[in-house]
Amino acid sequence: MAPGDGIRLRILVEPQHGGAYADFLAMALAVEDAGFDAFFRSDHLLGVVPDDPAYQPTDCWTTLGALARDTQRVRLGALMGAATFRHPGLLATIVASVDQMSGGRVELGLGTGWFEREHAAFGIPFPAQRERFDRLEEQLAVITGLWGTPPGDPDGFSFDGAHYRIEANRNPPRPVQSPYPPILIGGSGPKRTPAIAARYASEFNTALGGDLRERLGTFSRACEAIGRDPAEPRRSSVIPTAVGGTPAETERRASVIGSDFIRTNALIGTPAMLTERIAELGGLGVDTVYLHIYDIHDLDHIALLGAEVLPHVTAMKVATP
Repeated sequence: MAPGDGIRLRILVEPQHGGAYADFLAMALAVEDAGFDAFFRSDHLLGVVPDDPAYQPTDCWTTLGALARDTQRVRLGALMGAATFRHPGLLATIVASVDQMSGGRVELGLGTGWFEREHAAFGIPFPAQRERFDRLEEQLAVITGLWGTPPGDPDGFSFDGAHYRIEANRNPPRPVQSPYPPILIGGSGPKRTPAIAARYASEFNTALGGDLRERLGTFSRACEAIGRDPAEPRRSSVIPTAVGGTPAETERRASVIGSDFIRTNALIGTPAMLTERIAELGGLGVDTVYLHIYDIHDLDHIALLGAEVLPHVTAMKVATP
């Protein structure tokens, strides 16, 4: 992205109590109507409160596949998908299928996975952190390898890793976007996360908390270390958001934000305060911002953000990384 092109503003929804497909669709249509660039959802099977009896789990990519047919313009994706949930060959096929269904509007966010209780509750293995990073790196090699193999290649695509093996796949999944859908990678790790992102990511997403400037600098240095232009990949950030026209409205929206850590890093206040925070991120080189919303039924929140924040953001300048 060229500096000065403006900031992409997106909505990321992680419902406090989960939601039915009708809830996700209503929110996605509101996001589209308000003019936002994209609608993303979390890839979780449990909520912030792990044993909340009101939580309704849904599969991320099943939802996105349906939204691909029921929306027209917004880009769609997961932030972040858990590499522990799906085999990379299957995930490459799922994402390519949804890319076809959407006419080329899909983005793949992928991370190591972190929610151990969630894995236990659904019988999904949860390896130690080192192995999860190893698996993530192999998954990205498999997914990009499959997507980058031309159909009919006589040799096909093969991969022989410590955790995954692909044998002469001559019928790779075929996404619409060329060379393939954008890949989002992010997190707070100081070594492996930026190194993996430098190699595979179209967009590096910073995690909440910590020194954002240093995290972005570490990613730039990781790109330089492998000969990649640091200005090529996008840089994004997430802002847990509770904005209102009155103090009471703001506090009502803030009350559904989950943990104290998230609340500490949230923007709770007026549209002008949120606009100022986004401008600060643009000054650090962030060109894409995800507003993290927790109440899937509060469509008025989306309308307010679209009317009073979005018009100012699209004209903002982005600093050179």
